[in-house]
Amino acid sequence: MMTSATFVPDVIYLGGDIITMDDENLVVEAVAVKDGKIAAVGTKAEILQTCGASTRIVDLKGRTLLPGFIDGHSHFFQALMIADYVNVSAPPVGPGSSIADIIATLKEQVAARPLQSGEWLIGYGYDGTALSDGREANVDDFDKDFTETPLVLVHVSGHGCIMNSAGLRTVGIDANTPTPAGGVTVRKPGSNEPAGLLMENSWFPVLLALPKPSPQLLLDNLDKAQQMYARTGYTTVQDAPVDPKVMPLYRKAADEGRFYLDLNGYWESHAFLANATLGNDFRSPRPDQYRLAGVKIIADGSPQAKTAYFTQPYVTGGPGGEKDWRGTPTVTQEHMNAVVKKAYEHDAQVLVHCNGDATIDRLLDAHKAAGAPRDRRTTVIHSQFVRRDQLDDYVQLGVNPSFFTNHAFFWGDVHVRNLGRERAYFSSPMKTARSLGLRMTNHSDFLVTPLDTMFILWSAVNRLSRSGQTIGPDERISVLDGLKALTIDGAYQYFEEDRKGSITAGKLADLVILSANPMKGDPATIKDIRVLETIKEGRTVFTSSSQVEK
Repeated sequence: MMTSATFVPDVIYLGGDIITMDDENLVVEAVAVKDGKIAAVGTKAEILQTCGASTRIVDLKGRTLLPGFIDGHSHFFQALMIADYVNVSAPPVGPGSSIADIIATLKEQVAARPLQSGEWLIGYGYDGTALSDGREANVDDFDKDFTETPLVLVHVSGHGCIMNSAGLRTVGIDANTPTPAGGVTVRKPGSNEPAGLLMENSWFPVLLALPKPSPQLLLDNLDKAQQMYARTGYTTVQDAPVDPKVMPLYRKAADEGRFYLDLNGYWESHAFLANATLGNDFRSPRPDQYRLAGVKIIADGSPQAKTAYFTQPYVTGGPGGEKDWRGTPTVTQEHMNAVVKKAYEHDAQVLVHCNGDATIDRLLDAHKAAGAPRDRRTTVIHSQFVRRDQLDDYVQLGVNPSFFTNHAFFWGDVHVRNLGRERAYFSSPMKTARSLGLRMTNHSDFLVTPLDTMFILWSAVNRLSRSGQTIGPDERISVLDGLKALTIDGAYQYFEEDRKGSITAGKLADLVILSANPMKGDPATIKDIRVLETIKEGRTVFTSSSQVEK
């Protein structure tokens, strides 16, 4: 309903479907915006009564207005980094359907931009499960064409890589290099020579050793990165964890007013433990659209790469042929306990990457050991293979999931093969979680999967795999619940539900205009809906006509 306050709006939106995501007033005819906030919602007649000479009227012409989308989990920094990387992802994201296709794509990149001696050739999106070769690539596949050029292809999970021999030499990995605890180094059969596939703690030192763009180039890429998010309707985004070396860059960008989307950053857990000067301002209002909101623990790996940590073994063994393989934790229970305890002492929110149920058990133990406070909104990132009894624990302990239903499409068939139907069909169980009253988000984990909010919604509502199989038909959710995970429940995850997430008087005018109403029509077509405009605090930050006002 319209408020009784007297004001002259800057903008009035009408003439389309306006879905507020406010349960008490879900659909309205018109919205008035003043000074970057929602001033009033109501009928067309009510809102037009407030119109003044300076008010701009936006006729939606049958299109749909929603609150701006809120990123449940992604890696914003990756959007700054990938400008010179080669996309070797599997279709439909990239051309990497076979090893030969990947090599051809890499050679095209080198032909278009010749490399200097010793310069790295870096690709992203490598996915061995999608290759028509029926196997993982290895060093021998790449050494013929890239003898002296160090090559690394970042695994689609972000938790590993494939390297050639020159790359392995450059970072000092050979037959004498031991596999670290929590790491996977696949070896050539009958040998201790690395085969090229490195996962988890075998990969993270390589990541740190790779060359980084200059700080100035990263700052210059900041607008491009924000546009990648804005063009799919996001107005609040996440970077978790933030490389400690990047924190000063974000602070500088904020001081210079370069952010126009809200960015929530999270400490890397080891750096968080080592820092002795933490304040208690993790929930404070953002004066400049960037804040450090808490800490992120990466506690296990990737289910499609067979490094997520389970209580029961993978059906098909480990990535190197290991028997009775259950995956691997990437941090100790002691580390997790220490991080969670320190975070709660400083009122810092905790995000924990947990794909396998054994890792979720570890988080719940750490939460209990720290006193199990219910008001921290501790978020289990992915919660991919949470057990039904663990969802009950979430409810009891005040823990919330951020799900990843895109997996149903990209790796649903792989999960059925590697984990069996029962576990695969209960992946990202949003329907069950909603029935238990849990607040939940849904995310892209960019750049693991593309920044595409309508695809995320489509995956949650349909749960179709690449082969067309419905991965867990009982866990399909309604379009409304899927939208809540991208809006009001996203705001809840960040303790911002009083200022974001719904089109409600007094909240920020963070809005998105869609080409169609996802709550109407065939759910199979949701992924074809386009974002036409993204509005942050009343200002257009993206429009499909490229007329951007920031």
